[in-house]
Amino acid sequence: MEPVILASSSPRRQEILKLLNIPYQVIMPNIDETVSAGLVPEEIPELFAREKVAAVVRSLPLDREIQWVLGADTVIIFNNKIYGKPENQKQAAQFLHLFSGKTHTVRTVIALYNGRTRTTSTRVCSTEVTFKEMSEKEITWYIETGEWHGAAGGYRIQSLASCFIRKISGSMTGVAGLPIFELYDILQEQGYSIID
Repeated sequence: MEPVILASSSPRRQEILKLLNIPYQVIMPNIDETVSAGLVPEEIPELFAREKVAAVVRSLPLDREIQWVLGADTVIIFNNKIYGKPENQKQAAQFLHLFSGKTHTVRTVIALYNGRTRTTSTRVCSTEVTFKEMSEKEITWYIETGEWHGAAGGYRIQSLASCFIRKISGSMTGVAGLPIFELYDILQEQGYSIID
């Protein structure tokens, strides 16, 4: 299989590529992830996923043959507001207090650059996540684990946060940051086979 450039340092995204035996190289994109006023929350992850891919393509030497660049962006949408990665423990705890006993949407968009056609395609994965009512003690315990760090919404569904998630409707890997079905679908569409 041809190697894919992953425009992300996310260990979860790397684990998923390893699971699928897709060879990859990580190149971190240099983009400004400040959300502009006036953008609809649902549009933001596609914008950032595309920007990550474009930034990596631009950063490579002009004479380098680029085959595949994969980017992704995950946001949490609750009450029509975006919740990204918390800046500190206090903000992570605030996020969990908000999500406690309620349902929010996790939206992940993947963007794939095809070097042969010089085009970028995207796929969207939306998942509803319902937390149980969390006690102050549970929130404090979870925050002290440090899992909140670098995670959209301040939690990792594939780790200890699963203790508090009553229900998900959609894709577990989408919440983790790289939805496997959508990834397989976009690769297949673009002529990249993982089953040959």
